[in-house]
Amino acid sequence: MSLTLYKKKRSFKKTPEPAGKKKSSSKSKLRFVVQKHDATQLHYDFRLEMEGVLKSWAVPKGPSLNPDDKRLAMMVEDHPYDYRTFEGTIPEGNYGAGTVMVWDEGVYEAMGYDDESTKDQEKILLAELKKGDVKIVLHGEKLKGAFALVKIQKSVSSGKTGENAWLLIKKKDDAASETDITKKDKSVRTKRSLAQIAKDTGGKVKTKAAARKTKTAPLLLNESEEIPVKKKLRK
Repeated sequence: MSLTLYKKKRSFKKTPEPAGKKKSSSKSKLRFVVQKHDATQLHYDFRLEMEGVLKSWAVPKGPSLNPDDKRLAMMVEDHPYDYRTFEGTIPEGNYGAGTVMVWDEGVYEAMGYDDESTKDQEKILLAELKKGDVKIVLHGEKLKGAFALVKIQKSVSSGKTGENAWLLIKKKDDAASETDITKKDKSVRTKRSLAQIAKDTGGKVKTKAAARKTKTAPLLLNESEEIPVKKKLRK
């Protein structure tokens, strides 16, 4: 897949982010990563390897192990495969400026197709992606078990598609839990907190109070698109 939009948004002379020169080399298992990103708004970037790149969604509240939680996930541009190991600070003035942590990582498979080859699983996953209903099983350090990414369909009332809006939902299985997994707040690669990563890489160490005041959502592929919200009827 093309990384044109990813590259268009970035100047690699000014940001330490990968330029996308390295491609996926292992075909034994598909990889996933979740990066905690302290940008304009604190959020989590959920990324799945497909076709040699990382299909990516910004999840404002982060993943949940509770099947009752339906977490909004806004699809953003594809990221290069080597972005999955990126941890550090994107300098001010650059797209997505802020500190990035590798919050979780591991391998994953298409749910119900673990006996299929990686190549065949990718075909299945790409078909599900096109359909808007991706079912996966994660084997991470924090996230485990079955998850679904479900595309939010067109609003009948507004006629808007919300084409980038998805829901990240935990399936009911042995790994499901009401425990807030986002409380496990250290990098799985370096065991550092966001504040420690920011300090080590020249970023701003934000206070909790400052983080609570942040309201602006991260820039997405289609910023004019609105997520349809049902209004409550007055009694």
